[in-house]
Amino acid sequence: AKAMEAEALRSEEDAQKAYEDFVKGTNASVQSKGKDIVNKSETKAKAESDFIEAKEAKEGVMLELEQLSNYNANLHSSCDFVLKNFSIRQSARLKEIEAIQQAKTILSGAQ
Repeated sequence: AKAMEAEALRSEEDAQKAYEDFVKGTNASVQSKGKDIVNKSETKAKAESDFIEAKEAKEGVMLELEQLSNYNANLHSSCDFVLKNFSIRQSARLKEIEAIQQAKTILSGAQ
């Protein structure tokens, strides 16, 4: 009976030791997983922050591109107007030069 009692006590001590080892392992695992959660949450927050910054930067660039496109269109229409009227303006200037030369000739003959 004493041998059975001693064996039962030894079995109980072994079971208690195994349980304590299991609890220690589980607690260590819980702590490790908790640290992983914190690290991953920080990484996720940083990624979300970077995403928002990139999105805002993209919106700014798109607005600038739109403004540049409008400016380009305005310049293009202005240049088209100048090119379209260049020959008309050139012929008008030539007529003015001829008229000035004729007036100069008339005035120099009058002296």
